[in-house]
Amino acid sequence: MSQQVIQRLRQMARTLDAQFLGKQECIRLMVLSVLAGEHMALIGPPGTAKSALVRNFARMIDSRYFEYLLTRFTEPNELFGPVDIPAFRQGTYRRRTEGMLPDAEVVFLDEIFKSNSAILNALLTLLNERKYNNGGTVIDVPLHSVFGASNEVPQDESLTAIFDRFLLRVRSEFLDAYHFQDLVQRGVQQEQERLGEQKPQQAMLTSGDLLATRGDVAQRMNLGDEIMATYKSLVLSIRAEGVSLSDRRVVKLVKLMAASALYDGRAQVDASDLFVLKHVWNTVEQSEILEGIIAPVLEAHYKAHPEARRVAGIEVGLDALLLELQRIKSALTSGSSTSDLQLFAHMRAIGEIKAALQALATDPARKALQEVDQLLEHMFRAGRAGG
Repeated sequence: MSQQVIQRLRQMARTLDAQFLGKQECIRLMVLSVLAGEHMALIGPPGTAKSALVRNFARMIDSRYFEYLLTRFTEPNELFGPVDIPAFRQGTYRRRTEGMLPDAEVVFLDEIFKSNSAILNALLTLLNERKYNNGGTVIDVPLHSVFGASNEVPQDESLTAIFDRFLLRVRSEFLDAYHFQDLVQRGVQQEQERLGEQKPQQAMLTSGDLLATRGDVAQRMNLGDEIMATYKSLVLSIRAEGVSLSDRRVVKLVKLMAASALYDGRAQVDASDLFVLKHVWNTVEQSEILEGIIAPVLEAHYKAHPEARRVAGIEVGLDALLLELQRIKSALTSGSSTSDLQLFAHMRAIGEIKAALQALATDPARKALQEVDQLLEHMFRAGRAGG
C-alpha cells in the first residue's frame, strides 16, 4: 500500500514539475511535508507562483482543503467558524467549525504573517499539537499540513513563535534569465487551457493514503551512527553561524529526512536527505550560509554515490541549461544582426548559466562550462571586430 502511495506522490511531483518551471526542490519539499505531517512556508515576491503551486498541489489530494488570505483585520470567525447562535442562547460559547480551518486536512494561509494576535495565538496550538479549543472543549483536528505564503520574512519578534511552527522555509524567486523562453511557453500554454475547456485536476491520492504511510516514515526515523554524527555536526555548525534552530525543529527535521528516504525508496536515511537543512533559515540572507554548510556534505555523498544524484534536481536542471545555451549559441552564430538590448539579454543569460553550471560541479556541467567559455570568447572577438 505504502509503495503505491509513493508512486502516486512521484507522479504528482512530475505533473507539477511540468507545470511550474524551476520549482523541483520546492515541490519535493511540499511532498515531504505532507508525508511527514509538517508545515512549510513559501517566501518570495508576488508573481512567483506561490499560491498557484500550493493550490495545484492541494487539488491532487482528495482531502478537506481550506484556504484564506489573511490581513490584520481578519477576524477569528473567518478562519475558525461563526459562533453557534443556538448554543450561545443556551449559555454555551462555541464555534461551528464545519468546513473551516479546524475541520481541514490541508490548509493554505496566504500572507499568514499579517494576521493579528488573536488568530496567531489560536494557530500556535493548532499547528503544533493538532488541537483547537472550541468554547472550552479541546478538539483534535485532522490537519496534515499547513502551507503558508508571504512576500517577506516576518520581522516582528511577536511572530517568532508562529514562524517557528513552519519547519521548512522555502524561497520562491523570479526565474533566471535562461528560463525565460520556457517560462513564456509554459505560461501561454496554461493560459490557453484556462481559456478553453480545461478539465479540473484529478486527485491522485487520498488523505487516508497519507495516513497509511506514517508508520513507514516512523520506521526510518532511527538514524544510524554515521548519519547521526553528520547531522549533529551540521546542526552545531548552523547554530555557530548564528542561525537559530530550536530543539523542537531539530527533532522534527528527522521526520522530514525519514520521509525523504521513504520517497526515494530507501530503508534508511542517508546524507542526501540532509538537504532539508538548507531550508531552516530565519532570514533570507541565512539561506546562503546554510547552502555553504550543507552543499559540501551533499556533494561528497553524490561523489561517492553518483547513481544516487536526484534526477529531479540536478540532471533536469542541466538539460535546461544546455538547451538554453544552444538557443543563445544559435542566435549569436546565425548571421542575423543583434541589437544591443538582445546582446545584453544574451550576456546576462550566459552569466547565469555559467554560475549554475559551476554550482552543479558534475563532469557534464564542467564539460558544458568549456562550451560557455568558447561562446564568450566568440562574443568577445565579434565585439572587437565590430568595434
